[in-house]
Amino acid sequence: MIFRNESERQKNDLQMTSMIDVVFLLLIFFMLNFKVVEQEGDFSVRMPLAAAAAGQPEDDIQLPLNLRLRADANGRLAKLQLNDIDLGTDFDKLRATVLSLVGDQRGGSARDSGPELEIDTDYDLRYEHVIQAITAVSGERIGDQVIPIIERIKFAPPRKES
Repeated sequence: MIFRNESERQKNDLQMTSMIDVVFLLLIFFMLNFKVVEQEGDFSVRMPLAAAAAGQPEDDIQLPLNLRLRADANGRLAKLQLNDIDLGTDFDKLRATVLSLVGDQRGGSARDSGPELEIDTDYDLRYEHVIQAITAVSGERIGDQVIPIIERIKFAPPRKES
């Protein structure tokens, strides 16, 4: 294309200075408004241990307490069973039985060898009963203080719907 005069020719340069200023302003804005958020739940996950070498006894193995929650046809709690001990549907009796079995080993965490509870539920059991069971075995309130009983709680693999 031939230009008749030099004024018809337009200069197509980008103004980068203002664009760089905006980018730095956005960068500073996001850096100053960034807040590190802690995770909501701290779950004690117990991973399987490696098999012991042949001939070495495993001293640290503790079988967990097994809590079985059975549901009726409507999903309500029908029966509590702790290590083959029938507790009916009484969560206070569950807490007392756990306290008698655990004794001085109360509390603990995922890192030490505190007591462990495995919860096995029916497929149709209402969630509120699971929460009541966890509340009954995890700790007791004395005044303003909560004293832990069992902190290591895991769930059995889900049962198939019957």
